[in-house]
Amino acid sequence: MIFSIATQSNQPIYQQLREQIILGIAKGDLRSGELLPSVRQLANEIGINTMTISKAYNSLKEDGLLITDRRKGTAVATPRTFTDSESSTYLHQLEVQLATALLHGKTKESLQQDIHTLLAQFPERSDFE
Repeated sequence: MIFSIATQSNQPIYQQLREQIILGIAKGDLRSGELLPSVRQLANEIGINTMTISKAYNSLKEDGLLITDRRKGTAVATPRTFTDSESSTYLHQLEVQLATALLHGKTKESLQQDIHTLLAQFPERSDFE
């Protein structure tokens, strides 16, 4: 997977990397068990600080999306379902994003179309397992 970092963006670099890995997993570009580049290797490849890579990887480990084996390296974790607490947090975040879009003039119909378009980019859930 090739990572693209926008250094002039207002979005923190670790967050850009984190989101690209999440999208890569969700779209099937990164599979369960697939090794990611080491922190040093990726830092050298894209020209950013190793601490930034570590921050992104650690955040994804906390979310259960990556696992690290000291001998093998960092890999994509086996997908799991949300806990009740995670599901509640996810729904709240989605609610806030939808409310923000509505407050900025999006209609419910256009939001539904946006969601439909975005969902079409992802394989069915069974493809992750």
